[in-house]
Amino acid sequence: MAKKPKLTRQQKLRVAQNRKKRLSNDASNLDDAIKGRVVGRFGKQANVETDNGLMRCHIRRTIDSVVCGDSVLVSRENDSDAKIQGIIELVHDRVNVLSRPDFYDGVKPVAANVDQIIVVSSVLPEFSPHIIDRYLVACEDIGISPILLVNKFELANEEEQHSIKTTMESYQSLGYHVVMTSCKTKEGLNALTELLDNQTSIFVGQSGVGKSSLINQVLPNADELVGDISDNSGLGQHTTTASKLLSLPSGGELIDSPGVREFGLWHLPEEKVTWGFREFRDLVGGCKFRDCKHLNDPGCIIRAAVEKGEISQQRFDSYHRIITSMSEQKPSYL
Repeated sequence: MAKKPKLTRQQKLRVAQNRKKRLSNDASNLDDAIKGRVVGRFGKQANVETDNGLMRCHIRRTIDSVVCGDSVLVSRENDSDAKIQGIIELVHDRVNVLSRPDFYDGVKPVAANVDQIIVVSSVLPEFSPHIIDRYLVACEDIGISPILLVNKFELANEEEQHSIKTTMESYQSLGYHVVMTSCKTKEGLNALTELLDNQTSIFVGQSGVGKSSLINQVLPNADELVGDISDNSGLGQHTTTASKLLSLPSGGELIDSPGVREFGLWHLPEEKVTWGFREFRDLVGGCKFRDCKHLNDPGCIIRAAVEKGEISQQRFDSYHRIITSMSEQKPSYL
């Protein structure tokens, strides 16, 4: 598959100028535009919720990207195709945007104007603090509050439950909100519902951790397809095929997107990954050497903090696994 060609500096400038014109009150072609919110994205089309109901829309080719959560302006479509009611003419500036690196397209937006990210892990297919750490770095980089959720807790035996609780307590000590849930026993579901109240949230996590099952619990009418764990691989089966924004009875909103199963971090500089570990921040810049790699470098105060028990060995090891994987996963053309 060929890499998507990048816009030249002149093309980017022209796009920006055109967008500025569309934002202007003098843009006559937007005088009758309809305000709306993107609640579904399907290939080259999107569903937009307006005061007058739902509209299926084409996307103007000059628009760089449209994702769930975007505030947009829509013009009515006079085409004879009754399935398409409008065209998205403009995407308003975003408060924030959740993106993931794409091997062919660079950094790809997947959701916009999000209040909080629910990082879902599970006893099955695997409970992995390292994967949690990868998501946390992504959350810290874009400045969206993360909530750590451990699902299917009833499947763990007593020893495993103790180990998981100990691990999650270490995240709580760093200031992260933690909730344990079980769709079978209903444990933690009330707490989850309260966290979703009046917020725009998005679930992220590997396939098979139970994101769709959790959505069915907090919003029974969502009719999310639930996948099983593969008997052969032990991995989860992908169930979400299109991005959509779901309205919760409490007034909150939940974005479900297939683009947030996994997050690569190869697009970030090492400094941002280091900053993504909260417990490192007060120590950054204090090592003996400015180019300290925080391994066995002499005078490394982060390593010293690990040896003193002030920083978790697990988190320290996870940090270096991320740094190593970044160079391995980075596309050769960068």
